[in-house]
Amino acid sequence: MTEAADTVRRARDTLVGLSHSLHAEPETAMREYKSAAKVAAVLDSAGFSVTPGAGGLPTALIGTYGTGDLVVALCAEYDALPGIGHACGHNVNGAAAVGAALALAAVADSVGITVRLVGTPAEEDIGGKALLLEAGVFDDVAAAMMVHAAPEDSVGASSLAVGAWDVTFRGRPAHAALAPWEGVNALDAMTLAHTAVGLLRQQLPPGTLVHDIVLEAGHAVNVIPELARGRYELRARTTEDLGRARERVRACLEAGALATGAELELTAHGRDFADLRQDPFLTAAYVRAARALGREPVPRHGEVMASTDMGNVSHAVPSLHPTIGYDTGGALQHTEPFARHGTGPGADQAVVDGATALARVGVELATDPAVRQRFLDLVGERTAGGAPGDRG
Repeated sequence: MTEAADTVRRARDTLVGLSHSLHAEPETAMREYKSAAKVAAVLDSAGFSVTPGAGGLPTALIGTYGTGDLVVALCAEYDALPGIGHACGHNVNGAAAVGAALALAAVADSVGITVRLVGTPAEEDIGGKALLLEAGVFDDVAAAMMVHAAPEDSVGASSLAVGAWDVTFRGRPAHAALAPWEGVNALDAMTLAHTAVGLLRQQLPPGTLVHDIVLEAGHAVNVIPELARGRYELRARTTEDLGRARERVRACLEAGALATGAELELTAHGRDFADLRQDPFLTAAYVRAARALGREPVPRHGEVMASTDMGNVSHAVPSLHPTIGYDTGGALQHTEPFARHGTGPGADQAVVDGATALARVGVELATDPAVRQRFLDLVGERTAGGAPGDRG
């Protein structure tokens, strides 16, 4: 473990520089061309074999080092949020994953692992990890790991399953004063649907949430809107609860169309995100590693955070997704103040500590014979079973 930790220490300037560079040039989902190139450059200089465009996604990548039978994946996020940049700390997440990959590469031959750094775009939107999972990138992976920037250190939390629709109502235009009765008002359909969903919320179970925005609803006040577009996002504690909520929200949207005579079009926006399942061994190993660095992760078992496409990976592969904490001035993720703290001393230390802790988990997994074999057996069972996406 000492060699892995020493590698992170030697690479500190490179890792912090990567974090700052990602932060300075934020790129949103599926536009992370510069960000992916920056990650690839660090990996290439460290001797990794780098494959851009992984899984058919132009801003995804895979960096590989080693030839061991135990494949350990580090997931590097680097997409930003529209308008507020790295307000979810993906610059920290990505740089920490790269650091862990460098550290594990230093011991890959001695502990018999293959290190796979997976550059995962669009976590904030269509779910790059879900798409990469479907493309087979995680098929032979024994463990998938990352840390996530946050105001506190924590372990064990789950996440809400989430799915989204792009919603379109199509009506018929008419002059709003001369002959409004000849029109079919798409905005009315959207409004009725929005109202119905608002009333539905009272009957939704705890942990089930619905968010929506209107993207377009007419262009001239004296013309009955023929088109209204929006996006609905649903969250629930499990994928099963998400499916039940989806049917109830669908009924509200259909009611808006029925009441007005508009036509409804629903299109899935990206992939559904599954609820997050954290592996007990990886979690316990991370706690030990974090404590060795002077951190004390808060146990959040049974609690839920927002949503992440790491949930999809965790349904197929033993996964680890703790938070790595630093001072954010009390700001939470997805706010501009949180983004401002993303290159402070605390965030820089989070990059280093996150990388070191993840590397220690990887080494412990690789060097405990019984645990190693159990994880390899899971890969064999999954491969024999065929389809990705569920390990029970």
